[in-house]
Formats: sequence, C-alpha cells, structure tokens
Amino acid sequence: MQIAIVGLAASGKTTVFNTLTRGHAQTGGYGGLTLNVGVVKVPDPRLDRLAEIFEPKKIVHADVTYADLPAPPPSSEGHVGTEELPAEHLARLRESDALLHVVRAFDDPSVPHPDGPVDPARDLERLDLEFILADLTLVDRRLERLTSSGRHGTPAEREANEREEVILRRLKTELEAGRPIRDAGLSDDEAKAVRGFRFLTEKPVLVLLNVGESQLGTADELVARIESGYEHQHVLVDHLSAKIEMELGELEPDDVATFMAELGIAESGLERVIRLSYKLLGLISFLTAGPDEVRAWPVPDGSTAVDAAGAIHTDLAKGFIRAETVSFDDLVSLGSTAEARKAGRLRSEGRTYRVADGDVIEILFSRS
Repeated sequence: MQIAIVGLAASGKTTVFNTLTRGHAQTGGYGGLTLNVGVVKVPDPRLDRLAEIFEPKKIVHADVTYADLPAPPPSSEGHVGTEELPAEHLARLRESDALLHVVRAFDDPSVPHPDGPVDPARDLERLDLEFILADLTLVDRRLERLTSSGRHGTPAEREANEREEVILRRLKTELEAGRPIRDAGLSDDEAKAVRGFRFLTEKPVLVLLNVGESQLGTADELVARIESGYEHQHVLVDHLSAKIEMELGELEPDDVATFMAELGIAESGLERVIRLSYKLLGLISFLTAGPDEVRAWPVPDGSTAVDAAGAIHTDLAKGFIRAETVSFDDLVSLGSTAEARKAGRLRSEGRTYRVADGDVIEILFSRS
C-alpha cells in the first residue's frame, strides 16, 4: 500500500509529507532530487476500544507508505516533465498504488509561486498534462514495438499482440484528447491486459488543496469549486493546511485541542487525509482481538473470509474451516465475545462470506 506524493514546486508537498510521517525532510526551493519515504499508521479508534475489552500486550494499526517525489525545476520550455526525474524516482511513481497530488492554494509572499499568481485549477491541470504526456510516450513506444515485431511469434502470441494493440490505440486516442486513462472505461479484462504498464493516469488520485490559515473558513467552498470543474473517475478532493498541521504536531498533546478550538478546527486534517488515502486504495479493515494483540488487517473491499484468512497467514487460507465473525458495534455493546455468542450475534461464516469493514474475526482452520 504505497501512495506517491506529487506536486509542483512550492506546493508544500514535502511539508505535507513531513506532517503525515512526522519527518524532517528538506523543504523549500525544489528540494533537490531527494526521494523521501515514510510509513504512517492509519488512525482507528476501534482498536483502542477493543484494547479496553481484551487488554492485549500490543495494538497493531494498519499502515500506509507515502513516497514524496521531488519536483524538478522548470525546463527551458517553461514546464516540468517526468522525463527529468531520475529513473529510480519515475519507477517509484509508476509502482505506487495511488497518487496524492498536493495543489497549492495558500498565498505567501515569502514563498512566491514560480508561475506568479496562485491558481489551484491551473496547477492541477498542469501536472495532469505532464502525466498524460508521460503515459502517451509509453503507449507510443509500445505501439512501435508491436508494429515492428507484433506479427512474429506463435498464433497465440500474435493474437495477444493484436488485442493489446487495439487497447493501446484506444488509450492513445483518449490521452491525445487530454483525458486520463482512469476515465477510459476499461473492462476488467482490458485493464488486466495493460496493468503491467503501470500508467500514471490510471491510478486513483487524492487531490489535496494546501490552504492557508486565512482560508480555513472557506476551504470547503474551494474544494466544491475544484470538484465541479474536475469530474474524473477515481478521484477524491479535500483540503489541508500543511503549515497548521505541522504546528499541531509540534505541540504537547494537552495543547492541541486548545489550539484547534482557537482556529475553529473540528477535526485533524492529518487524520482525515490518512483515512481518505486508505479509502482511495479501496481498502477496508477487519479486526482481530485477543490477549496477545488487537490488530487491524487491511484487505481490498469485496474480500471474502478466505481472503481475510490469507491476509493473516497463507496457512489459515489453505486450512480454512470457518470464520467466527461479530461486528465491532455488537462486540462493544455486548462487552465480550462470549456475550456476543450468547446473544446470537457471533456468526459462523464460510469461505465466500464478504468481509465488512469493522468485522471482528477469528479464523478456525485445520493444521493438516
């Protein structure tokens, strides 16, 4: 589960990275070509509540890995291209599961915008275009290879190449029209056929508007305005004041609530962004609880009970018998697994049961 943080220079993306990871990566200017990576725990108050019931030795949160990609300086043509990134960084970008696109919305004379006036819609479109061009280059290169060598090989290989070429030409049309691949409406089979390319514009995106303190009261309106002009598939839009969240992270815990109240902040933007990142990846959490540990296990939404067993250990999936399951709410309201069983809320689910977010599960399996 890895999300690449991207953004133009002076967008505040490395400050966002530092805020999320409690890190100290260099900010300012173009940040050099340093690649920053950090692992973040996904906030889940359900784990604390289960810990009160089971008194475990440890609590284990799900986590998300963030990679902060550098923003190269503009080229002589006045734009930034992914071709200017080192191969290692571009590979990291393509290998990521999703993108967190930090877009500057704050105005700070001490940190001038490279393009003059602050314009979130312009900056959002600009980096989108760079990713479209990067994917188009990849498509063109592959089509050239298919044209030169695609007529060779076995009949099965030629047929596979022809199918791939049809899909790629369709994607080429979309990209040349300025549309991302995530909007192309690929079928499951088509998406599987081109999955190996790891197209940038196919990835889900969280657009994060980095606002200033003076914009907190109108940030939701800004989000709505950007959303109305940015209607793409698999995209979430939200806001965060990276500077304020950074300041909150430096306070003593007892002072955080007071500072948030003074600014009229009802919820930590940091925790909201982490939860949205989790949602962006299409993940839910099932929970396990006992005297040794209470843990959140991330699985794709739609996973079955046997998938959940495999997330814990492959042996559990191989020897799966059933999943003893109770919802988090039922378990907490009844106070224990034993009481949930007495009340008929503890269910025995089979292999094909679709796991729900917050299910507390114990896998019964055969060791033979």
